Amino acid sequence: MKKIGNLLNKEDIIKLKRYYGEALSNPEFKKYVDNIDLNEDILIKYTSSIEDCVKELENCNRCPGLKSCPNILKGHIYTAFKDNNNLNFGYLPCNKFIKEENISAYKKNITCFDLPKEIKDASFGNAYRDDNKRLPIFKYFKEFMDNYLKNKTGKGLYLSGSFGSGKTYLIAALFNDLAKRNINSALVYYPELLRSLKSSFGSDYEDKFEFIKKVPLLLLDDIGAENTTSWSRDEVLGPILQYRMEEDLPTFFTSNLTLEELEKALSITNSGIEKVKAKRIIERIKQLTISIELISKNRRN
Repeated sequence: MKKIGNLLNKEDIIKLKRYYGEALSNPEFKKYVDNIDLNEDILIKYTSSIEDCVKELENCNRCPGLKSCPNILKGHIYTAFKDNNNLNFGYLPCNKFIKEENISAYKKNITCFDLPKEIKDASFGNAYRDDNKRLPIFKYFKEFMDNYLKNKTGKGLYLSGSFGSGKTYLIAALFNDLAKRNINSALVYYPELLRSLKSSFGSDYEDKFEFIKKVPLLLLDDIGAENTTSWSRDEVLGPILQYRMEEDLPTFFTSNLTLEELEKALSITNSGIEKVKAKRIIERIKQLTISIELISKNRRN
């Protein structure tokens, strides 16, 4: 990622404001910056880089085909990411790059537990990109993929937020992309996993449990939606997280609850309120992940 420093003198700022004003005469540039929720005093420092983003986006709109892609990194778009009160830049794969990859053989590398078909077929090419609130997630995905493909390690993601905002779909798209690189993963609807494990006592319980613990990439989807019991928290979730933490296996979560809300939910069981045990689970999740919140409109309607 490219980051521009904040140390500018008065003369530099005057020049940049003039340059920024000239750039705004381009309707596509104005449209691009209007979608970035940052103060103009910050945006002017990045005028040249934003112009590069606009140019690459225009190239994509006039796409001559992947082989003739004029962008700096073929099949990718230079993109601005809002990063708190600053701006970062990186490359995202374009739709053609994703669609022209082999998408049939990779599916053997993905195991899904009780998730709908659209999740199994998730792709970055079909992910909504019209919401700036998703940009930090795409930035994280890029950094995670770069690191994981080199080192086979990296922190997972605790993705919380509003119902129907596409949290599961986004992580499934990441897993599908990595599956094309022969990396095994499992996407697990967590409340159903608990029901499945409970019903499989005496049969294949151990096999299911060991697979979930040891799969290279794991998503526990909709954690916090289950009815918490001491068994589900201390005998299922706790050992899974402990093993994956010790083995440095990337673990992902989606939830409608923040970590603080999840801690409260995990503390309440039929046995009473058990704050210490719930806190222990949350500390493991924090060790395994970074946390991003996605508050967006319901995409399921």
